[in-house]
Amino acid sequence: MTIADRYAEFAAREASGISSTYERLSYAVAADAGLLALIGTLPPEKQQPNLLFGVVRSLGGPVREPDGFPAWARANWPAIEPRMRTRATQTNEPGRCAALLPVLAALPQPLALIEVGASAGLCLYPDRYAYRYGDHTVGTGTPLLECAATGLVPPDTLPRVVWRAGLDLNPLDVTDPADVAWLDCLIWPEQEHRRTRLREAAAVAAADPPLLIRGDLVDDLPALAARAPAGATLVVLHTSVLYQVPEPRRRAFAELVTTLPGHWVANEAADVLAHDGLPAPPDDALHNVLSLDGKPLAWTRSHGQALTWFG
Repeated sequence: MTIADRYAEFAAREASGISSTYERLSYAVAADAGLLALIGTLPPEKQQPNLLFGVVRSLGGPVREPDGFPAWARANWPAIEPRMRTRATQTNEPGRCAALLPVLAALPQPLALIEVGASAGLCLYPDRYAYRYGDHTVGTGTPLLECAATGLVPPDTLPRVVWRAGLDLNPLDVTDPADVAWLDCLIWPEQEHRRTRLREAAAVAAADPPLLIRGDLVDDLPALAARAPAGATLVVLHTSVLYQVPEPRRRAFAELVTTLPGHWVANEAADVLAHDGLPAPPDDALHNVLSLDGKPLAWTRSHGQALTWFG
């Protein structure tokens, strides 16, 4: 897939119907040979639309002006390029907990959570948020995470989490305004509800900051798992993370995590982890596959806004 194809696919499958701004922006980039050539000088994992748009937003660029965006990006590439190389799309969307909750609530309690690719750790608090699945509400307080769920009866109770930790190559500090500002830049322009959610979830995490370890998902996971308290069910989880990991390293992680005690909860795009016999997704939008210990259970949307259970 060319870089132009990648941006056009992002426009059609991810941004369409969700962010008209990023849909138009992606098509504009896909049609600009000069900007595509500059993006092509970056490593493949640094060529993502979300990363480019987030960096330009952090620099005050014209993300709401598709006609002017490519020229601005080309003119300001000396400022954009270093940020593209050092930053990552560490989208820390607490709404993804709504997709994870049906699995986490059904496991033997209490839980000890490790999130791989934790960013600032906002998805380590599934027990502290409130959820609404249609007319079914679980939990109280804020943020309230809404999910259109089909094919399952939503849980009546929240999981009980007694220990939580995250592993990330570059963990973000939820008490650092600069790190929270970067997370804000990764939220799509029209999605004020996600911006509100970020602030509310950041307040929850800042009141009881998680243990975040700077480390590699293969080399450093066993030692972190060994720190989980006895008597709690260990759960290693991740969502929309492994696509950034080179395929050989991804395979090594999948082999490692199955040797650990406890359970493995993954929520990744269908082509990231091999699953045989998947049913057709609900529509043409981009969906993740929610799985438990390698067994696929549901299609989910990337921000936790919808879940279609088939497991």
